[in-house]
Order: sequence, then C-alpha cells, then structure tokens
Amino acid sequence: MKKSKIVKKGKWWFRFVKRLTSRRYKMPEFIYLGEEFKDGSVIISNHEGTDAPMSLELYLDRDIYMWGAHEMNSGLITMYKYQTRVYYHEKKHWNIHLARLFCLIASPLTNMFYKGIKLISTYRDSRFIKTLKESYTALEKGGNIVVFPEDSSKGYLKELEGMFAGFVMLAEYCLKKGRDVPIVVSYFNKDKKTYVFDNPVLYSELKNTYETKEAIIEKLLKRCNELGKYGE
Repeated sequence: MKKSKIVKKGKWWFRFVKRLTSRRYKMPEFIYLGEEFKDGSVIISNHEGTDAPMSLELYLDRDIYMWGAHEMNSGLITMYKYQTRVYYHEKKHWNIHLARLFCLIASPLTNMFYKGIKLISTYRDSRFIKTLKESYTALEKGGNIVVFPEDSSKGYLKELEGMFAGFVMLAEYCLKKGRDVPIVVSYFNKDKKTYVFDNPVLYSELKNTYETKEAIIEKLLKRCNELGKYGE
C-alpha cells in the first residue's frame, strides 16, 4: 500500500493550479496487488466522474498520458459545448440550463488545466489511427497510457456495464510493431479514497488465453468490477 504527495509535474503555473485543485481532490491510497507496474504500461480504469483522472494526475508519481475525447482538447468553445451537453447533462444528468451556467466558469478553468496535462485525443472515426500513433510514441519514451474505457452512456456507475475496445486496439497495434505492452486493470473507489492496481499482464498472454477481442474485454471488465469490491 502506498501514498503519495502532489506530484510536481509541469510548468510552474500548472503546478500552482494543481495545488489549488488538490483542495477538492484528496490524496487516495494507492494499493498494488502484486507487482507494481513498470513504465511503458497501458492502465485501464473506471472513470468516476473527474475523480479518477484527477487523482492520477495529482498524485501518481509516474509519467502518464491520458486518453480523452478530442472535444476536450480542441479549444475553449468546443470544450464548453462538450462539457455542457455530454459530460454534465448526458453523463452526470444535470439540468441542461444549470450545466450551461456552471460551465461558463468551469470550462475556462478546465481548459487551463488541460493545457498542462499530457492528453492524447481520441476519435470515433478514421482519425483514431492518430491516437494509436501518439500513444505508441509515448510508450516508446517510457510513458504510461491511461485509458478510461467504460461505457458511460448511462452515467458513471459503481459497477461498469461495458468497455469500449480502444485499449485492445492499442495493444494490438503495439504488438504488431514488436512491443508487447503490460495491461494494468485498476479501480478508483471514491468512497474509500483508494486506487487499486491489479498485477500487470502482458497483452500477448491475454491474446493467447482468449480467442477474441470481446472475450479479453469481458475478462478485464469483470476484473475491474472485482477490484471495486476490494476490502469489503
């Protein structure tokens, strides 16, 4: 079990923003079940609103690159529209008028924060190849890719009901280039303030064990939900 202090990553103004942000997002306890993952890993996690990504950015002492919807990485106006309609209204079920009002303040602050983190844009079309290439480059440099693959169409649930296949596509892309990436399943428990990381497993081992991409996803989805019950 492991705790950490605020990680001093980024330029001075970003570190200042992070320190202010830490008043809202308290330090979790990082728990590793088995071997602690090595750099160059792909970490998959539940999202839990903004709490999981913020906990990693503020307190995990690793070089991480997070996947995020390209709308959050495309300028203030695009971010405002996405946060209002998709994030707060559709996923968090806020009243749309309240979401619009709130984002007049939240979006500029979020935009400033996002300029400081290492965010890799994701797409729902052929541009996804750009996501794969940028992620591979980051892994080659010793960075770690963080993916929040849960299907959040019903909101952010305590028990995930599905995962999208992007992280498997990344692992397959890397394997074809000769890089066998470790996959690390994790779960952030907002109530307990714990972040549990499972023992890393190489993608090639998963591929040799399960015949299809869907079977791999189902296995890791089940494991993620199991981690959510850790300590009960």
